[in-house]
Amino acid sequence: MKKTNYILTFFKGMAMGAADVIPGVSGGTIAFITGIYERFINAIKSINIANIKLLIKGEFRNFWTNIDGTFIAFLLSGIAVSFLSLAKLMTYLIANHPIFVWSFFSGLIVASTIFIARDVKWNIKAIAAFLVFTIIAFFITSPENSPLNSSGDYWYIFICGAIAICAMILPGISGSFILVLLGQYFFMMKSLAELNFTIIGIFLCGAGVGIVVFSRVLSWLFRYFKTITLASLTGFMFGSLNKIWPWKNTLTTFTDRHGIEQPLSQKNILPTAYSELTNSDSQLMFAVIFALIGFLLIFTIEFIAKKIRK
Repeated sequence: MKKTNYILTFFKGMAMGAADVIPGVSGGTIAFITGIYERFINAIKSINIANIKLLIKGEFRNFWTNIDGTFIAFLLSGIAVSFLSLAKLMTYLIANHPIFVWSFFSGLIVASTIFIARDVKWNIKAIAAFLVFTIIAFFITSPENSPLNSSGDYWYIFICGAIAICAMILPGISGSFILVLLGQYFFMMKSLAELNFTIIGIFLCGAGVGIVVFSRVLSWLFRYFKTITLASLTGFMFGSLNKIWPWKNTLTTFTDRHGIEQPLSQKNILPTAYSELTNSDSQLMFAVIFALIGFLLIFTIEFIAKKIRK
């Protein structure tokens, strides 16, 4: 990789990290639209017993080359920077300006779905896969799903890490949203903001195990069923719009560790109904503007990426 590509990979990692911090948006989506998804999956898959033996033997150069180490290092560095720098900002924006945030990402995901769908060789099987996984994602990401309630036990944090990382690398299914369902999102955001290395370390260990196993499954699917896999992932993205619809009616709430009341389960409603229920402005005009910004951003990134490749 050239020096310019190192920097570009780092910023792609930052974009992935920023997306993964937000419940409802997937870092896998960003990997897809920036053209590094398969390389990312294959690099993780290459961390296997054979290559680990090379590391143990001291053959670091061969180990680094086999796992695409430079690419992974710059990508993960970008993700880490986003996690550590944006955790407080994202929780603030979601709490205080949710309509703007969700509108922006709704536009982004609609554009991403169109972007990826263009690469699918559509046939009957691909269309069927798209519809099936759209429905699956729609129900999984339903805002009416109530999160599990659990303490911050170490074993549970490990399992949450393993499950969430699988979602993080799937376009359309947010790892952060899975953490919301598992009842650990705000706990993990607090741990990141406070640099609780014990909790972060346990979570990362679980994530490491989960991503190594799941990346092999995805790599196999891309090798033998690429069209159906792409169509399925496109359906995941499209179905996930159910979660990030900007206007919601809160059905139940809970009090977090800071004593702040947070939504537990919600229901999607129309902007007019939102205004009636909350006696506040639905901010529809601004929502449309932010959705358009998100939509156009994807194609702007594509245009810039083409210029850089040329």
